[in-house]
Amino acid sequence: MELQGRLEGLKQQGLAVAAVSYDPVSVLADFAARRGIAFPLVSDPGSLTIRKYGLFNTTVPESNQQTYGIPFPGTFMLNERGVVTSRFFEQAYQERNTVASMLARLGSRIDVPATKISSPQIEITSFATDTTVAPGTHFSLVLDVRPGRGIHVYAPGVSGYKPIALAVEQQPWVVVKGAQYPAPEDYHFKPLNEHVKVYQQPFRIAQDVALDASTEAQAALKDVSSLTLKATLTYQACDERICFSPQSVPLTWTVAVRQLDRERARR
Repeated sequence: MELQGRLEGLKQQGLAVAAVSYDPVSVLADFAARRGIAFPLVSDPGSLTIRKYGLFNTTVPESNQQTYGIPFPGTFMLNERGVVTSRFFEQAYQERNTVASMLARLGSRIDVPATKISSPQIEITSFATDTTVAPGTHFSLVLDVRPGRGIHVYAPGVSGYKPIALAVEQQPWVVVKGAQYPAPEDYHFKPLNEHVKVYQQPFRIAQDVALDASTEAQAALKDVSSLTLKATLTYQACDERICFSPQSVPLTWTVAVRQLDRERARR
């Protein structure tokens, strides 16, 4: 389980984990023993707490005894005073954001293999937040970008210049979601008395991707052990005097694929 695998790293960041489920204690106890879960699994009989927080999944009919009572899947992050500081929710109960993906989007350091790429005017550190994914897994393709001294690149939405953009190649059973860019800085180009939005300091791009959770996708991925995702980063860098030629940087990430564990408890 992805949370269990990252538990020690989360503890080192001062984070604790607890999961709330509509499953009875016996089911949670069996699952915890079978998968070696070392953090609290909290049973919510009748989904009372789930309903109280407005998280009850109304898309599941009551006739579906297997899944009726589940919440909309999501994660709350709280500070030491119990105040919610961030939350991440998915539209379908088959989908899950990984904790590494959530932390990456919050700017945290993620302890995973990374590739350093030296490109004209900028340096790039590239990594996928998760090395193993399953159908329904939302993870992130991350670029930590460091502009050179005196260099800026243009932010998304800038007109008249070539803004930085990450384009992920489409492939079957991979769902490309939105990319997260940080808030840009205002740059005043004095010769033209022009204000444009740029990045001059190190910044992070986090591209959300997911494996399709549909029945068809799960069947197609049944014998697939890994996937390679490809993308291209395009940008134009400038200093206070000139703009350099636009650049295109090819990128790849390879992730292992595992199947879902659908057994709630041993029969």
